[in-house]
Amino acid sequence: MEYTYLGRTGLQVSRLVLGTMNFGPETSEKDSFQIMNKALDLGINFFDTANVYGFSAGKGTTEKIIGKWLSEDKSRRDQIVLATKVYGQMGEGVNDKKLSAYNIIKACEESLQRLQTDHIDLYQMHHVDRNTPWEEIWQAMEYLVQQGKVRYVGSSNFAAWNIAEAQCKAKERNFLGLVSEQSLYNLTERSIELEMIPAVKNFGLGLIPWSPVGGGLLAGALEKANKGRRSHERVQKRVEQYKEQLQKYEDFCKDVGEEPAVVALAWLLHQPGVTGPIIGPRTMEHLTSSTRALEIEFTEAQLEQLDQIWPGPGDQAPEAYAW
Repeated sequence: MEYTYLGRTGLQVSRLVLGTMNFGPETSEKDSFQIMNKALDLGINFFDTANVYGFSAGKGTTEKIIGKWLSEDKSRRDQIVLATKVYGQMGEGVNDKKLSAYNIIKACEESLQRLQTDHIDLYQMHHVDRNTPWEEIWQAMEYLVQQGKVRYVGSSNFAAWNIAEAQCKAKERNFLGLVSEQSLYNLTERSIELEMIPAVKNFGLGLIPWSPVGGGLLAGALEKANKGRRSHERVQKRVEQYKEQLQKYEDFCKDVGEEPAVVALAWLLHQPGVTGPIIGPRTMEHLTSSTRALEIEFTEAQLEQLDQIWPGPGDQAPEAYAW
């Protein structure tokens, strides 16, 4: 396994991040335990979850699965960097969501109980809250850090200007502020190259791409179009929309002798500012095959070929669209 620093911090994390969104809805508790055990064996030390995962409102199903796994062997907690998130609706009350100080502190306490731990290594805001001032957000996060319940704070689904505003407000308070951002980023969706990637590099944040295989589109969607979740109508429409590009992409993968999903992960690992993509395995095979991405070294010609198949904006803003 390869490791890197999380943004400008001294914290070292694996270059593949174990995403747990499927634990519960798609993957049984028993299989989830086996996947987490194998992740540790492979050297993956960065585990990502969220209070809303499990998708049974307010139950925190996925966090509970991780908590049970941690309780089985107390030594596991010190072997992982544990990340979870706050923002989504977790109760019936009008304040049981978003980023008020009330909800940040309440949701953190509830996550700690479900995860059966006394601290969260990376507490991430799952979405920007445009109705809560940064003074309130940072005051709540500072309290959790001072209490020892949170080590670092991250964001997810922010815009670049949200990152800039957050960091400026944190600096005013002599607070470390954000250390990471989770963004949608893959070969089919490269808009963050305009402003987000320059922003995280400038402010020293680690970049954690989610949906690295484009919801399965980059995992051999043409060859496997009639299998499993790829047979769903919504996925079929996307396959049809990108059919020409997918054919070129899957031909490219055959030429380099690698599985499409692995190529998609490897491409992200070659991009500037990327800490590590989130892999969200439903099965053990999904997990073990992902590690191959760490071994792939693309030539400049191969990277240019991928750019031709899946063109990005071409540059950062404003050069991408102005002189």
